[in-house]
Amino acid sequence: MRRIFAVLILFFFGLPALLAQAPSRRVLVIPFEDTVQPVSSDYLIRGIHQAAEEGDDAVLIELNTPGGLLDSTRKMVGAILTSPVPVIVFVGPAGARAGSAGFFLLESADLAAMAPGTNAGAAHPVNGDGTTMDPVMKEKLENDTAAFLRSFVNERHRNQQAAEDAVRKSLSYSEWESLADGLIDLVAQNNNDLLRQADGRSVQRPDGKQVVLHTAGAQRILFQPTVRERVLGPLMNPNLALLILVAGVLLIYVEFNSPGTIVPGSLGALCVLLALFALNLLPLRYTAVALLLAALILIVLEVKYTSHGVLALAGICSMILGSLTLVAAPIPELTVHWPTAVALALAFGGITVVLLRLAIRARRNKSKLGSAALIGETAVAMETLAPEGQVLVHGELWHASAAGPVEKGCRLRVTGTRGLILVVEPETAAETVNKSL
Repeated sequence: MRRIFAVLILFFFGLPALLAQAPSRRVLVIPFEDTVQPVSSDYLIRGIHQAAEEGDDAVLIELNTPGGLLDSTRKMVGAILTSPVPVIVFVGPAGARAGSAGFFLLESADLAAMAPGTNAGAAHPVNGDGTTMDPVMKEKLENDTAAFLRSFVNERHRNQQAAEDAVRKSLSYSEWESLADGLIDLVAQNNNDLLRQADGRSVQRPDGKQVVLHTAGAQRILFQPTVRERVLGPLMNPNLALLILVAGVLLIYVEFNSPGTIVPGSLGALCVLLALFALNLLPLRYTAVALLLAALILIVLEVKYTSHGVLALAGICSMILGSLTLVAAPIPELTVHWPTAVALALAFGGITVVLLRLAIRARRNKSKLGSAALIGETAVAMETLAPEGQVLVHGELWHASAAGPVEKGCRLRVTGTRGLILVVEPETAAETVNKSL
């Protein structure tokens, strides 16, 4: 009886304590649906470091990318290879892809997986602007990129030849082709299926150690981007960055033209700083920057000199060329599209010319305040001036003085002022107006 009582005490009091001490399985989930560039690279690397600091059992990267910059790719692959926590890369859901740089991330993972209806590959390196490279430079870049891929594909015990064909021949593979060719480890329907299949698998880390994955039923923690990453992420699209830059320049001009309004200048400065900060993270061509500056100068000169639109047209063409060649990116998603370039150039050129002409015309106009503004205007004698009396100018009565007597109703021309007294003289000797005035 005593033994039964002791077992019951152990069951009711000891078992909860043991369960409380049992470690819970955690997997950090990093959604990656973006181009590969400095901001997204920082986001992924920060997630891997956080998983290591918090002792997570694995990192799951949900990958869907068209590719991006090779320098950022190298940093991300380095973070995956040196991660203390096993990294699982999953290309999903259906319709997702691991194109170009994304293929390198997939192959660098401890466990690579794809969902049905996805593809990966097409990792051939291209020139910054997509143009044909010199044959020698092309061969050097291909060899360098292929060697970079081989350096970790061999360690992951994956098909080196198939992986290298994605670089040298731009081949792209479906999920089942990737599995059959030994480029990935499994095909999973979703995250739940992936973690279930991954549970109990042994993966070899870059240091040679074998690690068994424990992912079934693990708690999934969604990794959130910072405010900086949320703001700068969309700005890595150069089309949006260029639009914000142009809007900021126009707002700053409005502030200079109307000093003291504060709001346009503040918003304009913020827009310009955000756009410049984002564009600075992308590979820019300085010749394109020079073309944009030349466009601004030509448009301003159109207002100053009469060229019948030639200078403005040259400025707009310069802005279009500068916009299209601004970013030296290997994929279309990181370049300025021609509809954006044309629309921005036409809008910016037209608005700038109109605003500058209005500003110059306003500065040339004489003051509309005080008696001095009435010089040259037409007045009507409301009484006989002998030689002084009341006249009507712009619906206002003024005291006027003439050189000699002037009859009532006579049209007069304001020629000057003496304090608040207008100096007038008849427009014509015989001209009069209706006496009903």
